[in-house]
Amino acid sequence: DQVEALIAKKTDLGYKAIINNMYLGLIYQNEIFNPVAVGQKVPAFIKQVREDGKIDVRLQRSGAQHVMTEAERILAKLTDAGGFLPTTDKTAPEEIYATFGISKKSYKKVVGELYKRRLITIEEEGIRLVK
Repeated sequence: DQVEALIAKKTDLGYKAIINNMYLGLIYQNEIFNPVAVGQKVPAFIKQVREDGKIDVRLQRSGAQHVMTEAERILAKLTDAGGFLPTTDKTAPEEIYATFGISKKSYKKVVGELYKRRLITIEEEGIRLVK
Protein backbone atom coordinates (compact mmCIF):
# COMPACT_ATOMS: atom_id res chain seq x y z
CA ASP A 1 0.00 0.00 0.00
CA GLN A 2 1.16 3.53 -0.74
CA VAL A 3 1.50 5.81 2.27
CA GLU A 4 2.91 9.23 3.09
CA ALA A 5 6.16 9.17 5.05
CA LEU A 6 7.56 12.15 6.95
CA ILE A 7 11.32 11.69 7.32
CA ALA A 8 11.84 12.12 11.07
CA LYS A 9 15.36 11.13 12.09
CA LYS A 10 18.59 9.68 10.65
CA THR A 11 19.66 6.44 12.34
CA ASP A 12 22.46 3.90 11.91
CA LEU A 13 20.08 1.73 9.85
CA GLY A 14 18.56 4.47 7.69
CA TYR A 15 15.76 6.90 8.53
CA LYS A 16 12.87 6.78 10.97
CA ALA A 17 9.70 8.03 9.35
CA ILE A 18 6.20 8.88 10.53
CA ILE A 19 3.73 6.99 8.36
CA ASN A 20 0.42 8.74 7.55
CA ASN A 21 0.90 11.00 10.62
CA MET A 22 0.24 7.99 12.90
CA TYR A 23 2.79 5.19 12.86
CA LEU A 24 6.54 4.92 13.20
CA GLY A 25 8.39 3.22 10.36
CA LEU A 26 11.93 2.64 9.18
CA ILE A 27 13.42 3.16 5.73
CA TYR A 28 16.65 1.17 5.43
CA GLN A 29 19.67 3.02 4.04
CA ASN A 30 20.29 0.36 1.37
CA GLU A 31 16.82 1.02 -0.06
CA ILE A 32 17.27 4.79 -0.48
CA PHE A 33 18.27 5.72 -4.03
CA ASN A 34 17.40 9.43 -4.00
CA PRO A 35 18.50 11.96 -1.38
CA VAL A 36 16.04 12.51 1.49
CA ALA A 37 16.13 15.05 4.30
CA VAL A 38 14.67 15.22 7.79
CA GLY A 39 11.33 17.03 7.55
CA GLN A 40 10.69 15.94 3.97
CA LYS A 41 7.40 14.22 3.07
CA VAL A 42 7.75 11.43 0.52
CA PRO A 43 5.44 8.82 -0.99
CA ALA A 44 6.39 5.40 0.35
CA PHE A 45 5.26 1.78 0.30
CA ILE A 46 4.78 -0.65 3.19
CA LYS A 47 7.34 -3.43 2.92
CA GLN A 48 6.22 -5.33 6.01
CA VAL A 49 4.77 -4.94 9.48
CA ARG A 50 7.03 -6.83 11.84
CA GLU A 51 5.86 -8.93 14.80
CA ASP A 52 6.97 -6.17 17.18
CA GLY A 53 4.56 -3.79 15.39
CA LYS A 54 7.27 -1.76 13.68
CA ILE A 55 6.81 -0.96 10.01
CA ASP A 56 9.48 -1.39 7.35
CA VAL A 57 8.99 1.07 4.49
CA ARG A 58 10.54 1.47 1.05
CA LEU A 59 10.50 4.45 -1.29
CA GLN A 60 10.00 2.40 -4.47
CA ARG A 61 7.29 -0.05 -5.39
CA SER A 62 8.31 -3.66 -5.03
CA GLY A 63 8.85 -6.30 -7.67
CA ALA A 64 6.83 -6.24 -10.88
CA GLN A 65 5.11 -2.92 -10.08
CA HIS A 66 8.50 -1.23 -9.77
CA VAL A 67 9.78 -2.81 -12.99
CA MET A 68 6.74 -1.57 -14.94
CA THR A 69 7.10 2.00 -13.64
CA GLU A 70 10.79 2.05 -14.52
CA ALA A 71 10.10 0.43 -17.90
CA GLU A 72 7.71 3.27 -18.74
CA ARG A 73 10.38 5.80 -17.73
CA ILE A 74 13.06 4.15 -19.91
CA LEU A 75 10.67 3.90 -22.88
CA ALA A 76 9.79 7.60 -22.49
CA LYS A 77 13.50 8.55 -22.37
CA LEU A 78 14.13 6.44 -25.49
CA THR A 79 11.26 8.13 -27.33
CA ASP A 80 12.46 11.60 -26.29
CA ALA A 81 15.99 10.73 -27.49
CA GLY A 82 14.81 9.69 -30.94
CA GLY A 83 14.77 5.96 -30.23
CA PHE A 84 18.37 5.37 -29.09
CA LEU A 85 20.25 5.80 -25.82
CA PRO A 86 23.98 5.09 -25.41
CA THR A 87 23.60 3.14 -22.15
CA THR A 88 24.68 -0.49 -21.79
CA ASP A 89 25.43 -2.96 -19.02
CA LYS A 90 28.96 -1.52 -19.10
CA THR A 91 27.77 2.03 -18.32
CA ALA A 92 28.86 3.36 -14.92
CA PRO A 93 26.22 3.09 -12.18
CA GLU A 94 26.45 6.86 -11.58
CA GLU A 95 25.66 7.59 -15.22
CA ILE A 96 22.68 5.22 -15.21
CA TYR A 97 21.40 6.88 -12.05
CA ALA A 98 21.89 10.37 -13.55
CA THR A 99 20.02 9.36 -16.72
CA PHE A 100 17.16 7.27 -15.30
CA GLY A 101 17.14 7.86 -11.54
CA ILE A 102 17.46 4.12 -10.83
CA SER A 103 20.20 1.76 -9.72
CA LYS A 104 22.25 -0.19 -12.25
CA LYS A 105 20.70 -3.42 -10.95
CA SER A 106 17.19 -2.06 -11.61
CA TYR A 107 18.27 -0.77 -15.02
CA LYS A 108 19.54 -4.21 -16.06
CA LYS A 109 16.36 -5.90 -14.82
CA VAL A 110 14.11 -3.44 -16.67
CA VAL A 111 16.14 -3.54 -19.91
CA GLY A 112 16.00 -7.33 -19.79
CA GLU A 113 12.22 -7.21 -19.44
CA LEU A 114 11.85 -4.69 -22.29
CA TYR A 115 14.10 -6.86 -24.47
CA LYS A 116 12.11 -9.98 -23.62
CA ARG A 117 8.90 -8.15 -24.61
CA ARG A 118 10.62 -7.15 -27.90
CA LEU A 119 10.16 -3.44 -27.21
CA ILE A 120 13.89 -2.68 -27.49
CA THR A 121 17.01 -4.14 -29.01
CA ILE A 122 20.30 -4.27 -27.15
CA GLU A 123 23.29 -3.14 -29.19
CA GLU A 124 26.97 -2.82 -28.37
CA GLU A 125 26.66 0.97 -28.12
CA GLY A 126 23.31 1.18 -26.32
CA ILE A 127 19.61 0.36 -26.43
CA ARG A 128 17.26 1.06 -29.33
CA LEU A 129 13.48 1.32 -29.44
CA VAL A 130 11.85 -1.22 -31.79
CA LYS A 131 9.71 0.55 -34.39
